[in-house]
Amino acid sequence: MKSRPVKSRPVDFGISYSTPHFGVDPDRIMRFARDAEDCGFESLYLPEHVALYPGAKIGPMELPSSLPYADPLECLSFVAAGTRRILLGTGVLLLPYHQPVLLAKRLATIDVLSGGRMRLLTVGVGALPGEARAAGVGFATRGRRANEAIDVLRLLWAGGEDGVDFAGEFFAFEGVCSFPKPVGLGALPIHVGGSSDAAARRAGRRGDGYFPGGLLTPEERRRQFELARTTAAEAGRDPDALQYTRWGSLDLSEEDVEALAEQGVSRIVVSPTTADPARQHDEMAAFAERFGLT
Repeated sequence: MKSRPVKSRPVDFGISYSTPHFGVDPDRIMRFARDAEDCGFESLYLPEHVALYPGAKIGPMELPSSLPYADPLECLSFVAAGTRRILLGTGVLLLPYHQPVLLAKRLATIDVLSGGRMRLLTVGVGALPGEARAAGVGFATRGRRANEAIDVLRLLWAGGEDGVDFAGEFFAFEGVCSFPKPVGLGALPIHVGGSSDAAARRAGRRGDGYFPGGLLTPEERRRQFELARTTAAEAGRDPDALQYTRWGSLDLSEEDVEALAEQGVSRIVVSPTTADPARQHDEMAAFAERFGLT
């Protein structure tokens, strides 16, 4: 079954704060978030690694074991207290390494305390075998575990005071209630990150959006987004409702953004090229002026 042709849609702009490269100083994180909000960015994203180790590589890129990956949800909760409007996102949260009953409570709590801004949760499965071992998760099972965790999150958020039951390969419970609930929604949106066919299918079957990364060719990206849309249609879901987020750069032109919009992209996430706070602000402000964000 083929999905309908991709529809062009308005593009939103998010920005990523990379704790391993920009640091975990609380004043710098808060300044970055407030600057992004003042410049008119829709959303703020933070990455995650639960544990690194010497020799850890993603593709050809080695990750120094001392990189300070701060917990993204703790950082987003901190940021929420000092901002008013900016949406909160992860890019990506490594879902197989989180117990979903506990995670459902954490995410709903951040959403409530932020006034309904925990709306761009993006989940992935991770690519480091040693990280999986450190978290006590079988590397080969992480995709199935992520699928099940998404189902658990949605079930708990939608469940009432009579409780819900779940019996899966990795998680099982009976009569469980999870409160508070996300603000105004039966469940928080869940976007799926990753550049594999499995990630694209996961986005189509279970996700509210698809956020691929990786070093893919334009044709590979086109094919994977089409796979996500086709899978959504086959699952009885509306492929046009699937948001499509892509990484971009602060030197994007209006023509670049228009080309991405024609591919169905609904959100572009950029990141500063410098760790200097003043220069970060200048880069954000110039981008915001170019695209009329304020």
